[in-house]
Amino acid sequence: MNTILNSLMILLMSLVVKAQLKTGFYSASCPNVETIVRSTVGSYFNKDHTIAPGLLRLHFHDCFVQGCDGSILIAGSSAERNALPNLGLRGFEVIDDAKSQLEAICPGVVSCADILALAARDAVDLSDGPSWAVPTGRRDGRISLSSQASNMPSPLDSVSVQKQKFAAKGLDDHDLVTLVGAHTIGQTECRFFSYRLYNFTTSGNADPTINLSLLAQLEALCPKNGDGLKRVVLDKDSGAKFDVSFFKNVGDGNGVLESDQRLWEDSSTRRLVQNYGGKIRGLLGLRFDFEFPKAMIKLSSVEVKSGVEGEIRKLCSKFN
Repeated sequence: MNTILNSLMILLMSLVVKAQLKTGFYSASCPNVETIVRSTVGSYFNKDHTIAPGLLRLHFHDCFVQGCDGSILIAGSSAERNALPNLGLRGFEVIDDAKSQLEAICPGVVSCADILALAARDAVDLSDGPSWAVPTGRRDGRISLSSQASNMPSPLDSVSVQKQKFAAKGLDDHDLVTLVGAHTIGQTECRFFSYRLYNFTTSGNADPTINLSLLAQLEALCPKNGDGLKRVVLDKDSGAKFDVSFFKNVGDGNGVLESDQRLWEDSSTRRLVQNYGGKIRGLLGLRFDFEFPKAMIKLSSVEVKSGVEGEIRKLCSKFN
């Protein structure tokens, strides 16, 4: 009974916090916020399209530790961004740039957490994905510790572990598969999957679930004892376009990360992958375009700070 009551209390608290976020939160206090963030993201995107998945991943990693409070943006040796799962995160300079512009016209008004949530939306939109109204009003957190990032989702996670980690943030199986679909524009480094190519079994063979043509491609890109930091797209067909081909790839054994490919082995997640990546790709693509914004709004509401909680940082990389 206590467990049920505790769960209800957490749910009620989260609903109260979510109710404090609203679209157009800055309509009076800083009406140009979305225009400035969009312009800033666009200028970096035009120079390097791979900044889009970087910003999307940055927001995701922020929300999974301490909630969506900009804690990932804090610099420092013991800060969250220096935890092992966060090494390789990109896009900090985009958020800092947008923040400096906003501080010049609306000092002390717009949170870094909101800038990151808006930038993630703009990154998807610029990659030919959907757009959506982002509820704002988040406050910036005052805690950022690498030690708290140990429970981030990992490429090594089984589906059951993935489900547990998402459920702990109030995200269900549908949210899990939908949000993993962001890997349609994602990239990873050889070191995060090369074990699948050369040392997956005790006999040193490759992961048998990898499509043989993909295996040959990945072996060429990531030779044994090669550069583990080399970046590889997660969607072999359209790595720069936000579409449903990622799901089709998973169904064909073309998932690069083990955690992605495992979604095909669990009956509940497999059904969702099939729904998004089936043969009627145009229609199903529209469905993914509809479901992804809903999942992103849910993700970006995880454990947010609002009202008088936290602070509005002057610099996103430093507590006030």
